Amino acid sequence: MLKEAYDFRDESEALYKLIEPLNEADYDRVTLFKDWTINDVLQHLHFFNYAADLTRTDEEEFKRAYAELSKVRTETDSIVIATDHMLKGLKGIALRDAWRDYYVEMAENFYNEDPKRRLIWVGPTMSARSSISARLMETWSHAQEVYDLLGAERVNTDRIKSIVVIGINTFGWTFINRKEPIPGPVPHIRLTAPSGAIWEWNAENETDRIEGDAAEFCQVVAQTRNIADTKLQVSGDIATRWMSVAQCFAGIPRTPPAPGTRHINRTPA
Repeated sequence: MLKEAYDFRDESEALYKLIEPLNEADYDRVTLFKDWTINDVLQHLHFFNYAADLTRTDEEEFKRAYAELSKVRTETDSIVIATDHMLKGLKGIALRDAWRDYYVEMAENFYNEDPKRRLIWVGPTMSARSSISARLMETWSHAQEVYDLLGAERVNTDRIKSIVVIGINTFGWTFINRKEPIPGPVPHIRLTAPSGAIWEWNAENETDRIEGDAAEFCQVVAQTRNIADTKLQVSGDIATRWMSVAQCFAGIPRTPPAPGTRHINRTPA
């Protein structure tokens, strides 16, 4: 059984409850994430939920759908346009409801999967556990721009632990992806969970350490905040370099947001 599947569902449900009161026009409001609208965010989450689920049920259809997405993305130089194409312009409240119906059923199906089953993806294969954890991470990170836009203070739970783990596990990949040598030793991580529990990883390291709030660590590795906009305590050259470029999601190297550019809207309309 995959507990992470229900964590994915519950994180999706938290975003659903946030946007449920919105009217149709609100979905065109622009966030601080690359000028994406709420529609763009939901389309992105919905399509890639569908793609991840296809890797479990129909590998050939996944390959076909991803090839079509990639073709349109190359032609338009826009993942937003490509995703809109794949969803045939589905937007607004209809999109919200389709996204919700799908993630609820998808979570049940993943919950009953073999956690170790290998699933194809756009890069290397991954376990079913890693696949649904990645969907949790994507949902949590892209939801942040919606929380920010609407001026809502997020209430996190310990289900973000899976995101922390992804962040730590992609330490080496962050540097490989940038064609840089992997530095060592790996920094010691000591974080305070939303519940108040202390989470620790890696051997004690007096030189390179990262300490602080687990949610802020997730924000940095998912690039929803610059490290300078958190209270994380970072010491050592390796830890400092990692936190300046950390990237726990797939794709080409991305530059984290500049300091002060991602924040809660204190005067939401």
